Amino acid sequence: MRDGQQSLFATRMKQENVDKLLPLYKEAKFYIMEVWGGAVPDSVMRYLGESPWDRLRSCSKEMKGISLLSALSRGRNLFGYVPYPDTVLEGFYKKAIENGLNVMRIFDALNDLDNIKSSIKMINEFDGLNGNVAIADTAVCYTIDPKGTPEEEKIFTDDYFVNKAVEMEKLGAKMVTLKDMAGLVNPSRIFTLMPKLKKALSVPVDFHTHCTPGYGLASVLTAIIQGVDIVDTNIWWFGGGSAAPAIELIDIFCKKLGIELEVNMEAVAKIRHELKNARKALADFDLNKDKWQRDFDEAFAEMAAEIDAEFDRAIEAAKANKEEELLDACHKIEAYFGFPKPNEIVKNAEVPGGMYSNMVANLRALKAEDVLEEAMALIPKVRRDAGLVPLVTPTSQIVGSQAVSLAMDRRAGKPDYSNKSNQFISLVKGEYGNTPVAVDPKFREQITGSPEEKPYDVSSYKAPENPVLDQFGGVKLAANEEEELLLALLPAVAKTYLTNKRKAEHASSAPQAQAAKKGASGEVTGPVFSAPMGGTIMSIKVKPGDTVKPGDTVIVYEAMKMENDLACDMGGVVKQVLVSEGDVMATNQPLIEFAGEGGTAEAPAVGGAVMVAPMGGTVLSFKVKAGDSVRAGDTLLIYEAMKMENNLVADRDGVIAKLLIGEGDVMATNQPIIQFAGGAAAAPKAGKVIKTVGADGNYKVDPVAGYDINKALHPVEGGTGKAPAALRTRTKETATIEVASGKSIEITVLPDGTIDVNMK
Repeated sequence: MRDGQQSLFATRMKQENVDKLLPLYKEAKFYIMEVWGGAVPDSVMRYLGESPWDRLRSCSKEMKGISLLSALSRGRNLFGYVPYPDTVLEGFYKKAIENGLNVMRIFDALNDLDNIKSSIKMINEFDGLNGNVAIADTAVCYTIDPKGTPEEEKIFTDDYFVNKAVEMEKLGAKMVTLKDMAGLVNPSRIFTLMPKLKKALSVPVDFHTHCTPGYGLASVLTAIIQGVDIVDTNIWWFGGGSAAPAIELIDIFCKKLGIELEVNMEAVAKIRHELKNARKALADFDLNKDKWQRDFDEAFAEMAAEIDAEFDRAIEAAKANKEEELLDACHKIEAYFGFPKPNEIVKNAEVPGGMYSNMVANLRALKAEDVLEEAMALIPKVRRDAGLVPLVTPTSQIVGSQAVSLAMDRRAGKPDYSNKSNQFISLVKGEYGNTPVAVDPKFREQITGSPEEKPYDVSSYKAPENPVLDQFGGVKLAANEEEELLLALLPAVAKTYLTNKRKAEHASSAPQAQAAKKGASGEVTGPVFSAPMGGTIMSIKVKPGDTVKPGDTVIVYEAMKMENDLACDMGGVVKQVLVSEGDVMATNQPLIEFAGEGGTAEAPAVGGAVMVAPMGGTVLSFKVKAGDSVRAGDTLLIYEAMKMENNLVADRDGVIAKLLIGEGDVMATNQPIIQFAGGAAAAPKAGKVIKTVGADGNYKVDPVAGYDINKALHPVEGGTGKAPAALRTRTKETATIEVASGKSIEITVLPDGTIDVNMK
């Protein structure tokens, strides 16, 4: 319901499919069902247009008193990607428990205990709220040191994880989970680590892992043999691969071990049958849609003696800690049942399966799948640079997104980290908490502009606005506390979801408004502004008689589940509006006619240079408008890509002539987005050239071609540069710089065309 679909199908299961399955789970009587948290609140709003609260209530209505319901919380980051203040955490935890949630699994992506203290306290205080049990289940995130790290320098030892778990119990945890989100914990590690955890803790121990790199089934078997209390599994069609091991295979092992599973496996068989249909409905997001595993019932009935013997061989190997033999037996079992082979790319890059599937889905949406292999190879580098962070949401998304940007930087011939997400900047700055290894101050300065670590300041948090929507009858965007919490958690996603919800409510409750719509008032004879793309008109910002300038917003429309401001590329007096609110407009459909007299016709073509998008994403907000002057490096807009916010900066100096896209638009890689006035060419790239002086002690520097030498002078001296004149020297001839042998000179070409020369 949560991790299975998140790992395999990018969290796209619709509410209708959930509702069909729930009655069957009542018979199965699982101890805990994970149904919420993680990516669910984001994805059901973003992709399905559904309410996360309705999802939770639906599950609670069916399962209350039968199975405990669980959700995954990212501690200070909750279900989002940035740190939130306690007021937001408390609001969500309280409402979740009121609506039937029982177990909140709390983890911090950095294993920073300071980030989970308040969550544990809140969950324990809400125990019994609305008659619901509330259990704080804390998770220590498993990760490994980079390959080649000397034994004496390793950070992530058994003692590291045991100490974290002990501290969690001291903070009030009622359950502790070893959370191996990447599936990187191998059986030999579990063989030594699990007994240490059991000995050190008095609360139940849970084990969570994935099968992506090929360790999952073998490691769960080893954990069971080594005394674990609870294991996380998925049912057949939602298990294996990037997900947790299938419960059916665990059941076979447990029967042979004489261990009873607290679940009705006959009911699981019924669920398994229905999950096949649910998986068919998720075909568009299925990484293995052309190579499903075999039907369990058929394969088990036909299972030969030699495959049954592999189960016995695996058990004996696990008991004796013979990892190579154990893995060989488990891989043969998985191969017989048709599960995917171990993913070597994921194994080598050391990433979670859910992170991998989400990267694939997001790159597919951006039409940039060819970047995947390069991005995966860069993940270990980004991870080390950022303080050796474990890879679990949100750090997995932050690191994964940054690795994609790094790959695209390199393809474009740009220096590493030319494009940085705001979340990556915050991570390196220290706002997400203390990283396992300190970030190099030089790298922090490169990314954030300062070498100093700066923790998250809760006092700086600003709750998003909850505006009144006049176009939908004057209602507020968020109608109640639950919706206000969604807006606080995921402002951009919730805004689109709630706007669409208010629009649907308005349309159904105000048929008279629909009947009163008016089209064109007469023959169209004047200049016409047409739709650049199709969509549904949400509101019209102009009326006949209004004067419009190029760049003014005239219509707000919805396209691809996004709200967009449509800026006019013409100017003049509006003669008539040719569409109405609620209309579905087509690409190139006439929208507004301008007056032939007393107004202006279409604005003349600007003919200026155009800046293109460095990568695909959704425009969240513009920081400039037509007519603004900008310098290279200024932030032009903020966009979302792979669930991360990014600042897009100007690649030149100039004056903005026209914004070619609007807020809410989905831009593609290399799509024209901003036009500059006057045909301005791209500003020269700032760069450094370092040359070692020859034996003669001289190095001849020629003037840089293509620059206005007058830019070296202040305007008061007849130049065009902006720097103080005292800092520049005018020269038109070839210059000779004399320095001592063995020294070097550094020539820096600045964005405004001036040149700095330093000697080293």
